[in-house]
Amino acid sequence: MNLAGDIFSGLSSVLTNGFLILLTVVFILLEAADLPKKLRIVLKNPERSLSTIEKFSQDAKRYLVIKTLISAATGVAIWLWLLILGVDYPVLWGTLAFLLNYVPNIGSIIAAVPAVLLALVQVGVGSALLTTLGFVIVNIVLGNLVEPKLMGRGLSLSALVVFLSLVFWGWVLGPIGMILSVPMTSLARIALESYEGTRGLAIMLGSDTEIELIEGMETADAMRREKKEEKKIL
Repeated sequence: MNLAGDIFSGLSSVLTNGFLILLTVVFILLEAADLPKKLRIVLKNPERSLSTIEKFSQDAKRYLVIKTLISAATGVAIWLWLLILGVDYPVLWGTLAFLLNYVPNIGSIIAAVPAVLLALVQVGVGSALLTTLGFVIVNIVLGNLVEPKLMGRGLSLSALVVFLSLVFWGWVLGPIGMILSVPMTSLARIALESYEGTRGLAIMLGSDTEIELIEGMETADAMRREKKEEKKIL
């Protein structure tokens, strides 16, 4: 009874926070139509600022759509795999994989643990190993191959930033904050990258892989400039 009470108490907290977030989004959407008019009055150079805001809006929508589609594909793949293996509650584990796919690196591990343990208890060691294999393959294919190709450069976060965002938003909003933490931080990074003055902060939030890409692009640009100068001299 204590366990049931704790579960329902936690579920109530999640639903309350989710309702508040949904209500906030509704009010933001209601105000969105008048926002450009207000910005044109407030900003000194409205057209340039609005073009930057429009770029941020397009990048943010692209990120959210791609991330949601990849997460949905992950959830469906896990559901079908567990249904084939005969593990109980495949819809629950698929939904959990869908939600936790928004949290990179550790999200897939957290989603896999209860399903693997249930497969071990219910069916046996072989089924547990196959369940683990299914989670690994799905996350490697969708998370490490498909998602980076669709996302492109500029949307990855460093491991430290991911961990700190999990701690902060989990403290503010509870479990639902942990699920939304990385998307919100990624949107903040997209916003920082949209402005020249804050692009350095966006780079600081990025991962080591992206820094290597940026350094490679800068080296390539420097080599192209050197070749142009050599041609001019010749």
